[in-house]
Amino acid sequence: MVNEESDKPRNRLWTALVRWFDTSVGDQELGPDADRVDWARVIPFVLVHLCCLFVLVVGWSWTAVIVALLSYAVRMFAVTGFYHRYFSHKTFKTSRPVQFLFALLATSSVQRGPLWWASHHRNHHKVSDQPGDQHSPVQYGFWRSHMGWLLTARGFRTDWSAVRDLARFPELRFLDRFDILVPTLYAIALFALGAALERWAPGLGTNAWQMLIWGFFVSTVVLFHATVTINSLAHVWGKRRYPTADQSRNNLWLALITFGEGWHNNHHHFPGSARQGFFWWEIDLTYYLLKVMSWMRLVWELKPVPPKFRYAHQQQAR
Repeated sequence: MVNEESDKPRNRLWTALVRWFDTSVGDQELGPDADRVDWARVIPFVLVHLCCLFVLVVGWSWTAVIVALLSYAVRMFAVTGFYHRYFSHKTFKTSRPVQFLFALLATSSVQRGPLWWASHHRNHHKVSDQPGDQHSPVQYGFWRSHMGWLLTARGFRTDWSAVRDLARFPELRFLDRFDILVPTLYAIALFALGAALERWAPGLGTNAWQMLIWGFFVSTVVLFHATVTINSLAHVWGKRRYPTADQSRNNLWLALITFGEGWHNNHHHFPGSARQGFFWWEIDLTYYLLKVMSWMRLVWELKPVPPKFRYAHQQQAR
């Protein structure tokens, strides 16, 4: 006779392992342990970080470092411009092919799929820095807001009710369901690129393993931690131009590493704008790139910041 009680932990572990590859597997209903760390989910997260230590083995080259920086920049723009400003907030319009292309690029960042990302961010804006905000440093402290929430059952779940407009696209549902597929193919492509360069351009001083470690693992880990500083640091470090209901803040340094996301108080004051650096001196690289794309008709109808919102702080100061 099978002991059902003893099988439960084994089944939960098996489900968690299968979800590494297919996020639709298993019961999506949240139980009493929804906010505890799901240790089976932690394993890939830890391994990606540990792989960065192999830089001590593979060494470095300017070629590998440049590829890592390019990998960071392209994927950061895909995350900030499309996961955030497009999928989460609909601050501009684009075609279905371009929508898919940048969803693909953003998925390669290992920050889950577009539906998952948008659903969590939309819910964040509903209850920013309130008890229901999963990554609020005000409520739960730095480490929980920075990455701890991602490793829980609640953090893993996609709230489909928040993204009904996006869920109608089967290609986006596919990326969301198999969110490990694109990063895996991207890592393989970088490994192949390194092997090709080693054979046909040995003067560049790189190889397959070096390209994999720098171009994928190091770039991905730095990209991840830069992105989530907007959750953890941009609500405690910086200046508040607008008296929003949360503790969002503007921070130049965070804006530089995240291509404009650091103007977070601006964003929470008026999240409907494609531009987060409201004034000319607020560097917003994501907006500049979107503007160039609009000249090429790849995106259009970039929503501006209405003057009454941009200058609201001056009106209140009178």
